[in-house]
Amino acid sequence: MIRSFAPTDMDAVLGVWLNASIQAHDFIAPDYWVARVGDMQEVYLPAAESYVYEENGQVLGFLSLVGPTLSALFVAPDRQGEGIGARLLQHAQHLRPELTLRVYAANARSIAFYEKHGFRRQVRQPDEHTGHEEWTMTWADPEAA
Repeated sequence: MIRSFAPTDMDAVLGVWLNASIQAHDFIAPDYWVARVGDMQEVYLPAAESYVYEENGQVLGFLSLVGPTLSALFVAPDRQGEGIGARLLQHAQHLRPELTLRVYAANARSIAFYEKHGFRRQVRQPDEHTGHEEWTMTWADPEAA
């Protein structure tokens, strides 16, 4: 089930984010992600409109939106490949007629996932925090045009 993020979800969401970030971004030292947990908790998640994917009382994934920007979409590593990410992304696409996101260029799996769901690569630039190249990708609802 997808539902709105609640403050009681914070620890579970941070755990999903940290574990999935370390797995998906193996080209960045894990210490970088560990050092960003406080920022996620205190800055990024409170500023976003977030939703969690929950099954049997356990948070298995989440997405965060800031306006038309999909600022986060993460699924617990041991549950990836089960369609949870696709359901979360479809939820975001239902909420917004257009979406923009940034994804590391070295994260081929995520780029393929987003392209499968209608996103197109637009601009490649270095990430201001890590220096690693990333793509800005966009999606627009074809029925809204």
